[in-house]
Amino acid sequence: MKTSILCFDLSDNAAGRADLLARLLAPLGEVEVIGPRSGPAPWMPVAGGPVRYTGVPERRMPGFLMTMVELSRRADGDLVYASKTRLGSAGVGYLKRVLGRRPLLLDIDDWETGFYLRSGPAGTLGRAVNFGNPKGLPWTWLAERLTGLASGITVASRFLQQRFGGVLVPHVRDTDAWKPGSGSPVEARRRLGIVDERVVMFLGTPRGYKGLDDLGAAVTGLGRKDVRLAVVGTLPESVLGRDLARRFPSICLAPPIAFEEIPSFLSAADVVVVPQRDTPDTRGQVPAKLFDAMALGRPIVSTRVSMIPEILEGCGLLVEAGDVSALGAAIARLLDDPGEAAALARRARERCVERYSFGAARRDLFPLIEQVTAGTRARR
Repeated sequence: MKTSILCFDLSDNAAGRADLLARLLAPLGEVEVIGPRSGPAPWMPVAGGPVRYTGVPERRMPGFLMTMVELSRRADGDLVYASKTRLGSAGVGYLKRVLGRRPLLLDIDDWETGFYLRSGPAGTLGRAVNFGNPKGLPWTWLAERLTGLASGITVASRFLQQRFGGVLVPHVRDTDAWKPGSGSPVEARRRLGIVDERVVMFLGTPRGYKGLDDLGAAVTGLGRKDVRLAVVGTLPESVLGRDLARRFPSICLAPPIAFEEIPSFLSAADVVVVPQRDTPDTRGQVPAKLFDAMALGRPIVSTRVSMIPEILEGCGLLVEAGDVSALGAAIARLLDDPGEAAALARRARERCVERYSFGAARRDLFPLIEQVTAGTRARR
């Protein structure tokens, strides 16, 4: 069986979820990820991996309609699996379902229209008339309203499951390949410019709702010269990188890294922090980097947002979103109590293997795939 996975922008971090789906489905046969690309190549963290990518240059409307036709032609799999309710992925999938009579799975790992609500009614109204951008609110809203066309749905969080139904498939990790000790911290520390200090790490794509400002203020507030904040995934020369370095002088910045380098960088961290804020962006979201740290057995501090409390209860420290003082206290607690940090890290690894591994996801996902493809075979 061949599966065509549709991603709405191969050059952006949307490719991360598509890459995960491709890896999960690899035992079933050939898998290819297809989609528009806003840049010259696939998103760097996944570009060197085993998944095959086929991109079509992105265009604005009305030229994007021809892009959709081209993507539909290239998506020739026995199963079409669209990642995210976006025109460049779900929209193409709907075409394949209605015109091509292909079984369509729709994967929803974010509440996409929620991203357009952060600026309030006035900002949302302005975006609502942006018909020229295929990634804009009108087309995203339409893609979200047509989910009933899919043969089946998978979602990444409880919030999304309540909103759209479907089978829960979190951002799982390959716990057979990723385990404590599978990465070497020496090279990562060298690249970060850290020698003997303790490391508090954020690893991921920088976004305002991910709480980097809160984390910087929390670590700075500790007032400890033996502790450094490392932010991996931010170019030091970027506007954000320069701003973070100006406000938090002891910060260490590293550019985005390949997916295969994550174990080495996280193994250099004494504490991994995922400081999500509580916004329309995050209520349906579960950060993928949470599962990276769990699979690798790292001590974690995070916030009580979305599904995070369910995931980390008993195997990580949780604070209220936006509470800088509590965030700093939780970080200090794990830095100062290696025994508790190690126990939490061990339980996080155990939970990841049990609930958030490739094996756990396949137990739920593969029967759904069999169900939707069997229906198509029967009609033929």
